[in-house]
Amino acid sequence: MKQLKVAIIQKKALHLQLQASVDKALTCISEAAKNGASLIIFGETWLSGYPAWIDHCPDVALWNSESTKDIFAQMHRNSVDVGGEEIKQLCVAARENAVFICLGINEKVVDGIGSGTIYNSFVIINDKGELVNHHRKLVPTYTEKMLYGHGDATGLKTVDTAWGKLGGLICWEHWMPLSRQALHNENEMIHIALWPTVHEMHQIASRHYAFEGRCFVIAAGQMLQVKDFPVQLSLPEHLRDDPDKYILNGGSCVIDPKGNYLLEPQFDNEEILYCVIDDLDQSIKEKLTLDTTGHYSRWDIFDFTINRKRK
Repeated sequence: MKQLKVAIIQKKALHLQLQASVDKALTCISEAAKNGASLIIFGETWLSGYPAWIDHCPDVALWNSESTKDIFAQMHRNSVDVGGEEIKQLCVAARENAVFICLGINEKVVDGIGSGTIYNSFVIINDKGELVNHHRKLVPTYTEKMLYGHGDATGLKTVDTAWGKLGGLICWEHWMPLSRQALHNENEMIHIALWPTVHEMHQIASRHYAFEGRCFVIAAGQMLQVKDFPVQLSLPEHLRDDPDKYILNGGSCVIDPKGNYLLEPQFDNEEILYCVIDDLDQSIKEKLTLDTTGHYSRWDIFDFTINRKRK
């Protein structure tokens, strides 16, 4: 298959409202499919909301904070059981619309060890409605460590599609060189880069990934306003009078294997973004000059192994 139309859902989730966010996702999936998209992407922990408030509200890190504990419990209630009903609804939507869905989630474990921990995760659902990959972010980034557990490499892999191998990483995993190499080694042709907002440094990381991996990168950002923050939080003074201010403002884009934009970064607008990739062979063409798993590697010098056991 030589052409692919992608849709990036740069619309707000209903923050910490799981079923309402699922309902909105289903509506967006249906709309994107009707507009011809075959691959639909939602940003980091879109279901049900990236906790951007941890970087803006001054009291969240206070030891034994009751308000933060209340929000964590609310976040846990509205996190996703990968084997639960919410994912099943999305699998049905993928099958009925014949689309692939890549979706960032707040994940919880319902039964078993670690049932009080939340993971920053993403899932890939194929066009047959099958959950074909489930990845947990390896290391929560800085303030995220208050909320999320460490992931593992079980989902650090690509999946088969009609357009080539598809994989993805979450946010600062793009600055973990061995995470990048793991997916490069899987012959990735289409890469999903999930971010809260794709600001300048995230743009640089996404473009670098495309050039290094000789693959197409779809970078998905999100939208979140001050008024979406949990009501228990005290706002800093500069945000108190501006509830409509966007804390997360998108920046989603599509990048080709040369590191050039096919879809320029889109900031400050809530919408479904579309882009047609009409020369998928470009991923192979560019490996003439750089193939980090082939002629531009030295496996006689370096040794690389991955522990893929679920922790």
